[in-house]
Amino acid sequence: MSNSDKIIRLKTVLARTGLSRSTMYRKIAEGTFPSQVKISVHGAGWRESAVNRWIDDPVSYRAESSAQ
Repeated sequence: MSNSDKIIRLKTVLARTGLSRSTMYRKIAEGTFPSQVKISVHGAGWRESAVNRWIDDPVSYRAESSAQ
């Protein structure tokens, strides 16, 4: 796993994006923000590279699964 593909947790994602938790989850449901990756039974995180892509261009970001 490269440095840009680390898994980051919720607090880090919210701090980097400036989004509220509810806005972030709404955007995930709309397909305009990266989805979570399950990392354990009770844990999830986000790929840092996907969050960085969203930060680079939040207006035109589309989740890969919704683009298919």
